[in-house]
Amino acid sequence: MENTQRFIIFDFIPKKLSKTMKLLEGKTAIITGGSRGIGKGIVETFAQHGANVAFTYSSSSEAAEALAAELSKTGVKAKAYQSDAASFSESEQLAATVLEDFGSIDILVNNAGITKDNLLMRMSEADFDKVIEVNLKSVFNMTKAVQRTMLKQRKGSIINMSSVVGVKGNAGQTNYAASKAGIIGFSKSVALELGSRDIRCNVIAPGFIETEMTGKLDEATVQSWRDAIPLKRGGSPEDIANACVFLASDLSGYVTGQVLNVDGGMLT
Repeated sequence: MENTQRFIIFDFIPKKLSKTMKLLEGKTAIITGGSRGIGKGIVETFAQHGANVAFTYSSSSEAAEALAAELSKTGVKAKAYQSDAASFSESEQLAATVLEDFGSIDILVNNAGITKDNLLMRMSEADFDKVIEVNLKSVFNMTKAVQRTMLKQRKGSIINMSSVVGVKGNAGQTNYAASKAGIIGFSKSVALELGSRDIRCNVIAPGFIETEMTGKLDEATVQSWRDAIPLKRGGSPEDIANACVFLASDLSGYVTGQVLNVDGGMLT
């Protein structure tokens, strides 16, 4: 008799993940720094996958409210909040307000960040402290703020945005590299602490991502960076957002404490 068992197994494997498949349907996500650049890409992509999105902005209220209004037309709940993730009290207030407005907090993406680049000999103490405060302490603030809700739910996914610079360092960015490396250590520790409650914590380390900010650079500089990348192109906010969708969804249900480099092969 012909052995047909191997063919039966493949019947359970989807031929292709449809672009219309909503991997985050019914989940509520908080994304800090979500009104522009990578953060905006994450907000938009999460909404496309059915997530209700609460995102923060620092100053551009008009752009943030316009984004929330546009996403609300797609059938998801979307709301923008002016909040400083570097402030512990504002982070606690944000988490409490989002829980009241949305009913749950299933996903946290700590994306807010700044740069104040300079060589170490020229870097001021204020510039070092500010980058650590905004980039690293904000991750502590927001993670602690949502922890209680996720513990009660016995479920959650925390995604922290580091950088390839946090993995390998970069001249002129000692403050930025320290903050991004700290995020990796923090995230691995949180994964160990909260894993027993099915709360996962992972890190994304983007490489050269082309956003509004890089659009202000001269083309020759940008092209030299592209040429140094094995895939010969810069990444897009959507590349980072797609990685976030994977880590936020049940597809990565057995993944925690990991650093995912989304860099076109820069660190290969």
